[in-house]
Amino acid sequence: MERNPAVYILASKRNGTLYICVTSDLVKRVWEHKNDLVEGFTRRYSVHTLVYFEMHHEMVEAIQREKQFKKWNRAWKIELIEKTNPLWRDLWQDIV
Repeated sequence: MERNPAVYILASKRNGTLYICVTSDLVKRVWEHKNDLVEGFTRRYSVHTLVYFEMHHEMVEAIQREKQFKKWNRAWKIELIEKTNPLWRDLWQDIV
């Protein structure tokens, strides 16, 4: 199985609840979130919109970046999203 490490941010709505995570299969993982197949936070708070993602060559790089994002304050995360996705468009169609 080919791995494509990625860090991604989901949002409930523009400036809403954010969720940051890492995966080796972005398409599969986002599909699982969108279809409420993932127990926990994203299902409970309806966090289903892919607003940001980064692909990495190695999983260790993706994990390091995820940890970095999680230490950031909310304003920095919002700035990151709006730099590449100012309308908070769902990027799902960009990855399928």
